[in-house]
Amino acid sequence: MPATSVCPNCAGTGFKIVEREELSGAVRCECVAAERAARLDSEAALPPLYSNASFENFLLPRDNPIAYRELTEVFLAVRGYAREFPNTKQPGLLLMGSPGTGKTHLAVAALRAIMAKGFAGLFYDYQNLLDKIRSGYDAASGASDREAYRVAMEAEILLLDDLGAHRVTEWVEDTVTSIITTRCNQRKPLIATTNLIDPDAGYSTSQRRPDGIVDYKTTLTERIGSRARSRLFEMCRVIKMPLVEDFRVRRQSLQ
Repeated sequence: MPATSVCPNCAGTGFKIVEREELSGAVRCECVAAERAARLDSEAALPPLYSNASFENFLLPRDNPIAYRELTEVFLAVRGYAREFPNTKQPGLLLMGSPGTGKTHLAVAALRAIMAKGFAGLFYDYQNLLDKIRSGYDAASGASDREAYRVAMEAEILLLDDLGAHRVTEWVEDTVTSIITTRCNQRKPLIATTNLIDPDAGYSTSQRRPDGIVDYKTTLTERIGSRARSRLFEMCRVIKMPLVEDFRVRRQSLQ
């Protein structure tokens, strides 16, 4: 068996002796906080693709001055949310924008920065969460599936990725409304990302093509219902992602 490393400052006790004004006393060793942060990170169920996502490795499009300025503003807003946490006016954060704009990276970066402060976080892909909750009604389902609904409501901080990426049914609307409403009422932070739009975030719900045909865009309300959408906007700081080069392509080009 590999040898277990022991902290040289506290010899594994979690406390170290300090001298202050000729008096000796025991204080918590820094290794305790470091171990807790590492444990919280491993328990957050972050997908491997984003397990190391941070503000430090978020790539800004420096070759595009307009996109660089707009995305920098978003970057600073999300980082500010994480730095101010938990002393934020709104406990949640909602990132809206097209696929590939870096929403999930920034959301995970914020979650990991908050977990580094000692808070517990949990990542869930929206569709996967709904699938687990639905499976939980089957008597043969696993314990994790039966617990998914409760955990989604009770997690200290929940990151819900790709919100609304599921066909609309009455069951979906009721389930999502219940989770968001419960978290809103209890001021439990929710960090969410979505590819869907909302007029109150500055989006236009329709666009006329050169041939005169009008394309209508699916809104967040259409996918999760008006009640859930209302509570979501009540509890979250809403940030609209700018149109930029696909973040995943940008990241791969530099690897």
